[in-house]
Amino acid sequence: MKYEINSNKAYHETMLTIYKLMDKGESNLSTAELKKLAAMSTEAERYEDEVLGLQPKKQPETIVEVVELKMFENKMTQAKLATEIGIGQSKVSEILAGKRKPDVSFLKGVYKILKIDADFLLEHA
Repeated sequence: MKYEINSNKAYHETMLTIYKLMDKGESNLSTAELKKLAAMSTEAERYEDEVLGLQPKKQPETIVEVVELKMFENKMTQAKLATEIGIGQSKVSEILAGKRKPDVSFLKGVYKILKIDADFLLEHA
């Protein structure tokens, strides 16, 4: 399904439709609604990046940068991240401050909790 947004008004209408579909819950959507949601979401993201300029100016280049970005997006503190991963808060603090290298337990945890791409983690570890 091809979908195109060509104005701010169309963008806002698209976002309202996306929110309505998401409120129904994925398991309650028909196949046609799922395809529509996917197409609308992809186009909305393109419009945000290219027209509205919402794409970050600088993409994260290090594990610390991507972890901090994901923590911000998830409104997560270092303490909460440490608890979720099951490691000490001081260890998380030291890793994010650059005083300690990320170890396997930290990398597994941020992969699982923050949904950070495994390829990125492996390439930058």
